Amino acid sequence: MLRVRKSAVGWAVALALTAVGLTPASPAAARAQPAPTIEWRPCATDASAECGTLSLPVDWNRPRGERFDLALARRVANPATREGALVFGPGGPGDSGVDRVVNGSSRFSADLRRRFDIVSFDPRGTGGSTPVLCARDLLARQPQLIADQAQFDATLAGNVLLRADCRARTGPLYDHVDTTSAARDLDAIRAALGERQLTFHGSSYGTLLGERYAELFPERVRAMVLEAAMDHSLGTRALLDTQAVTSEDAFDEFVAWCDRSTACVLHGQDFRAIWERLRARAERGVLTDPQRGGAVLTPFELTRLTHKAFYDTWRWPGLAEWIGQLAAQTAVRAVGTSTGDAVAPYPFAVFCQDWSLPVRDYREYAGHLRRMARLAPDLRYPTAVFALATCLGTPTPVANPQHRLRVRTDVPLLIAATVHDPASGYNWATNVARQLGRHGVLLTYEGWGHGSYTTSKCVERAVDAYLIDQVVPAQGTRCPAVDPDV
Repeated sequence: MLRVRKSAVGWAVALALTAVGLTPASPAAARAQPAPTIEWRPCATDASAECGTLSLPVDWNRPRGERFDLALARRVANPATREGALVFGPGGPGDSGVDRVVNGSSRFSADLRRRFDIVSFDPRGTGGSTPVLCARDLLARQPQLIADQAQFDATLAGNVLLRADCRARTGPLYDHVDTTSAARDLDAIRAALGERQLTFHGSSYGTLLGERYAELFPERVRAMVLEAAMDHSLGTRALLDTQAVTSEDAFDEFVAWCDRSTACVLHGQDFRAIWERLRARAERGVLTDPQRGGAVLTPFELTRLTHKAFYDTWRWPGLAEWIGQLAAQTAVRAVGTSTGDAVAPYPFAVFCQDWSLPVRDYREYAGHLRRMARLAPDLRYPTAVFALATCLGTPTPVANPQHRLRVRTDVPLLIAATVHDPASGYNWATNVARQLGRHGVLLTYEGWGHGSYTTSKCVERAVDAYLIDQVVPAQGTRCPAVDPDV
């Protein structure tokens, strides 16, 4: 174990950051901003937690321009043991950090809750922080999978209408929901909390926020955990391929569990053969979901729902039961699932401002699908496939394009990675660790699921020691898998 030594950041580092365009807002811009404050009050749904808002610029390059209110929540530590504030970066994109604090703060150990106020927020453009709103019918027109050049062209045209509609309904914030803007929000939160340096735990998409913050404000990082890390260096092909390999690995692990565990209701049956028949029925449009009122399951939706259940091993028995229900269907009755609402939130808008995923035409798109089918013959459609359609035609350059990490923090960032993570693959974590070099340490959980802190006591102990006492695990530290049946 290594205990971090704190040191000041010299002018040479500041000048180097200026050269690569990673400096915080200019001193003049900083002086133009009012002192950030949060007025805390008991939360409406649980008075034991506190909720508040922080007024922030819509566009950080225009700090005196229009503003919006960022929604936050916190649970305060015991004053006798309190050491500071821990800010949690929610995933998604689109997860609510406010909801996490109000309803799910037990995600963090009792020791962490004694030492730190647990603080989180709804990122700009989501939840209570001026959510991106769009016409539901325009969102519904976006195909999950594109079938031919005509649909490719129609998707391009539809996305132009969708972006205009979202902008009109949401206002100017629509064009500023990227993670670079959110990282500046995060620094404003740090300042408003009175913290000289940031103690941060990001999960899934929240790790992208942590990574960007560490690039922009390296001297302000006290400790930063990246749990289920995103790799923001990947282009279109690499993003799709790494996700395909990751999702197929998760499928293989689930099948292996079903083969060995009597907790799987399909134990002793040929799961892959059952799955192949279900996928064929989905392709024909004759597979419906009994748990969603008989809604038709498209091939993409069948894959998405199955993949989502891989996130937690406690969901695996329920997934097996659902697959069994689908396999037992003898007739279908397709029904609509519309709620009747004219407007719907669209938290995925941030993704199209963080990722440039150009696809020239249907021929190139179809090539991606064929290659992923070879890499993932069972699941075939990783979540990123939908990003190709929903982000198709996004004007470039995007606000926060992919790039290799350029982090120069005094404290190494802690990457908590799961070998069989179905969403943020272990291949992403190892690549992020390579990009960070000596500014990052990889902590490996050898089990399953999307994330590891709440699954493995070994991971929890290592993360807590890092966040509380800044004790960094030795490079290459590994935590054993927790058997799903135990």
